[in-house]
Amino acid sequence: MRRALRSGLSAAALLLAACASFSTGLTCVCQLCEKTNFTCKTEGACWTSVMLTNGRQEVIKACVSLPQLKAQIFCHSSKNIARTECCYTDFCNNVTIHLLPGQDTSDQAKLGPVELTVMITVPVCVLSVALMLTVYTCQSHHCRFRKKRRPNIEEPLSECNLVNPGKKLKDLIFDMTTSGSGSGLPLLVQRTIARTIVLQEIVGKGRFGEVWRGKWCGEDVAVKIFSSRDERSWFREAEIYQTIMLRHENILGFIAADNKDNGTWTQLWLVSEYYEQGSLFDYLNSNTVTADGMIKLTFSIASGLAHLHMEIVGTQGKPAISHRDLKSKNILVKKNETCAIADLGLAVKHDSVLNTIDIPQNPRVGTKRYMAPEILDDTMNMNIFESFKRADIYSLGLVYWEISRRCSVGGIVEEYQLPYYDVVPSDPSIEDMRKVVCEQKLRPNIPNQWQSCEALRVMGRIMRECWYTNGAARLTALRIKKTISQLCIREDSKA
Repeated sequence: MRRALRSGLSAAALLLAACASFSTGLTCVCQLCEKTNFTCKTEGACWTSVMLTNGRQEVIKACVSLPQLKAQIFCHSSKNIARTECCYTDFCNNVTIHLLPGQDTSDQAKLGPVELTVMITVPVCVLSVALMLTVYTCQSHHCRFRKKRRPNIEEPLSECNLVNPGKKLKDLIFDMTTSGSGSGLPLLVQRTIARTIVLQEIVGKGRFGEVWRGKWCGEDVAVKIFSSRDERSWFREAEIYQTIMLRHENILGFIAADNKDNGTWTQLWLVSEYYEQGSLFDYLNSNTVTADGMIKLTFSIASGLAHLHMEIVGTQGKPAISHRDLKSKNILVKKNETCAIADLGLAVKHDSVLNTIDIPQNPRVGTKRYMAPEILDDTMNMNIFESFKRADIYSLGLVYWEISRRCSVGGIVEEYQLPYYDVVPSDPSIEDMRKVVCEQKLRPNIPNQWQSCEALRVMGRIMRECWYTNGAARLTALRIKKTISQLCIREDSKA
C-alpha cells in the first residue's frame, strides 16, 4: 500500500514538473544553434529526428514551436526514411534514437545465414520469373504500351507524396510559413525536398558557385551550389532568406538549404524558385522594353527593396536589411515581366533594440562598378544603418539607368551597356571607380531625348536623386516606389 502511494506521488511530481517546465518554456538541445551554446527555448516541445541518408542514420535535435506542433508533421513519425519523437521536459531530447527494425537496411546484418540466403534467393527467383513473363508479354503484344507505362525516373513519387500530397510547392510553402514563424519550411521538410531534386542543366555561375535548374515533383526549381570552402557564404545567405516575414513577391522565394555529400566532396545547396527569363542583365541584353514595361520592371524592384529596407516591429517582426550588392545580375525577371531581388549573401541586418549591425570587418564588399562614392573613398559611417540603405539606393539608380536605355522612344533605342562603360575598363578596380565617381564626380549620361517621354523624364529625375554624393540627400526606396506608382497611374489614364 505504501509503495503504491509513493509511486503515485512520484508520478504526480513528475507531471507537475513537466507542466511547470512547459508553462515557462522548455530548454532543448539544438545542434544548429551554435550562438546559443547549442540550446534553444520553445513553448512547444523538444524534438529528436533520425533520417536514413546514404545508408547512415543521421540524428537531428531541435525545438518545435506550438504552430509546428499542431501540424503533426514532427511528432510520432515513423516513415520509411525517418523517425521523429517529441518530449516535454528540459533537455529531454538529449538522447539518440534509431530507426525501427525494418526501416534501416543494416538490420539485415542481424539475420542468420539461412534466413539471409532465403531472403536473397526468393526475391531473385520471383524477379527472374516476373522478368521472363514481362519479356514474353511484351513480345507478344509488340510492346505497344511499354512507353506509356514506363515510370518517369525523374519523379521521386514516394517523397513527393510524403512532403507534398497533391499540392504545388508554392502552396506548401505558404501553408507552412503562415502557420509557423513565417521564416521558411521546417528543417526536416527542407532536407527531404533538397535530397529528392534531380538536376537538369547549369544555367549560370556566380561569385560563390554554380546555379542549376532542377526538378522536384514535376516543378522547376533553381539550385545554387556552393563549394565546401564557401560554407560561411552559404550559411549566411540561407540565414538571411529565412528571416521572419522576409517573403515578398519581389524577393526571390527561398525553398530549402541542405548539405549533400556526392562521394568526393560536400556540396552546399540553396534551393529557390526558378525564373526562366534569367537575370535582368540577360533580359536587357536580348530585349527592349516599352514605357509601360520599364515602369513595371522599375516599380517591382523598388517594391522589393522597400520591403527589404523596412523594419516591421512586433513579436513576429522583421529587421531592416540592406542588400549591399544590388546590380542587374542579382535581379531576376519573372514570366509576368516583374522582378525579384536575389543573392542576399552579402546582406546585413539591423537590430534596432540593441542598435547593432551584423557586418564583416571589411566594408568594401560587392561589385566595384556599383559601389557608392562613400564606399569607394572609405568615408562611409559603418555605425549608422541608414548608410547601408543609402548605398543601396545609389546602386538602384544605376540599375534604373540600364533599364531606361533599353526603352524604345519613337522607335529609337540604345544598345545595352553597363554603367560607366565609356570611362572605366571592363573589370575596373576600386581606384578606377574612385577617380571617376569621387574625384571627377561623373555619373552615367542621361540623353536629351528622354525629355520627350514623360516616363523617361521622371526616371531621369529619380536617377539623379539616387546619385547624390551626399548619401543623406538621396531618395528612400519607399519614396521611389510611390513616385513610380504615381507615374504608373498617369500612364494608365493616358491609355
